[in-house]
Amino acid sequence: MGRKERREREQKRESYATQRSSAKRKNTLIAIGVLAVIGAIVAYASWMFVTMDQNAPGGPENAGALGSAHSHAAISVKIFGDEFDFSSPSYQIKSPYIHFEGRDGSTIHKHATGVTLGYLFDSLNLIVDDQCFIFQDGRSFCDNEDYSIKFFVNNMEVDDIRPVEIQEDDRVLISYGGETAEEIKEQLEKVNNQIIVK
Repeated sequence: MGRKERREREQKRESYATQRSSAKRKNTLIAIGVLAVIGAIVAYASWMFVTMDQNAPGGPENAGALGSAHSHAAISVKIFGDEFDFSSPSYQIKSPYIHFEGRDGSTIHKHATGVTLGYLFDSLNLIVDDQCFIFQDGRSFCDNEDYSIKFFVNNMEVDDIRPVEIQEDDRVLISYGGETAEEIKEQLEKVNNQIIVK
């Protein structure tokens, strides 16, 4: 074997070693770059989590942070004496702030301060004000000469249910129709005896 062949082989080995070393260096730099980007993303996400105000998007304007309250209240909605059922899936957990859950339609669960019953009904796409109760499908029950809507919180009649913020073990009655005082008393007794699911 001549010197020329030996030199060519050495040059090939050096060239191969240089190429491998260069490829390793390139792969190492790519891996470091990828890890740096992932680290930056994790750091940013952590910073955002720590500094955010804990409010879910789309929440009520004056609500406290989620978890700032955990209150339960019984509710009964009577339309011409018939109980309205909030246990169907279309009324379950529509907002993390205040909702019905667990296929129960008689207990309101509130998870933040400053959340009113008006926000609950808005989240359920129900229109409830001091004169009407309007369902998702457009059926409306409004005050007229013969029938009216009445609101009670803990046996006390209130003019408007929307601004009411429930507290633990509150009892809420919404009644529409032409009920007598005795019939209202029976409805109040029923809501007062409801089991509050916690």
